[in-house]
Amino acid sequence: MGCLISQLAAKFAFFPPAPATYQVKKRDDGKLVAVSTQSSMPIAVDDASFDVLSINTKRGNKIIAFYLRNPYARLTVLYSHGNAADLGQLYDLFVQLKANLRVNLIGYDYSGYGASTGKPSEYDTYADIEAVYECLQTEYGISQEDLILYGQSVGSGPTLHLAAQLPRLRGVVLHSAILSGIRVLCQVKYTFCCDIYKNVNNIRKVKSPVLVIHGTDDDVVNCLHGNGLWKLAREPYEPLWIKGGGHCNLELYPDYIRHLCKKGQSVLPASVVGLNSNDPNAQNVTIRVAKGAASGPNVQNAHNVVRIASHVSNLAA
Repeated sequence: MGCLISQLAAKFAFFPPAPATYQVKKRDDGKLVAVSTQSSMPIAVDDASFDVLSINTKRGNKIIAFYLRNPYARLTVLYSHGNAADLGQLYDLFVQLKANLRVNLIGYDYSGYGASTGKPSEYDTYADIEAVYECLQTEYGISQEDLILYGQSVGSGPTLHLAAQLPRLRGVVLHSAILSGIRVLCQVKYTFCCDIYKNVNNIRKVKSPVLVIHGTDDDVVNCLHGNGLWKLAREPYEPLWIKGGGHCNLELYPDYIRHLCKKGQSVLPASVVGLNSNDPNAQNVTIRVAKGAASGPNVQNAHNVVRIASHVSNLAA
């Protein structure tokens, strides 16, 4: 019975946009560029701070990642997206996250998403995030001490998988995260061997600070998931429980925004979070997300990341 439910959980875990919202092409100089499938225009034109990467995984796939560097940054965010978006929908978000929070950011598409090869599966997402982390180390010299892992919804699975292996991470953010795949479908007391994304086990292995954010009225992933992960964390950070918040609308609540801004400014100087700084690239937090990137009950809401990341900056203290 447990394995049957696990198969159902896996079936509902992945919804890559079809067709993908971008393609990857190689220029004459060998540099990779991402091109929107809607406009046929490059996603970023002559932007030296933006890299399109093709990364080999140990499971034989080539996954695409976007790396955005900020010359003022001292932290890097490794962002694992939800189950129904790809990088083409999230680029504008990444640009504003980089500018407003003064971080480097790398986002990647799981195997079978966007222009990444293969098919999505639990173990492929694990191989995917491991390959991205290795790339950060070898290509950009990023150490785990300066890295924040961020995972939303299904993205919490690969995030906790990697976090459990890196004891000196700056921090982990779990937004609308799941305890496990089976637990999204039904309430069970025990973890089946064939369950997917056993976050309920991995969270116990994470030694870095963990920030949990969840809406109390989330009808896709019940708030009990976030509460359970928070209680199991070895070093839990003050959680954010958004009264009335759902799975995709947390940014609509004024108390939520005020709380994040308060936390972002009270723990660190404004220069760290990009507020009132001298960074010429810093902008007001105005999010532009491609149509379809943040709609539907199974789609991670890209708007949340910028505001959540303001709160993430507390982890740097």
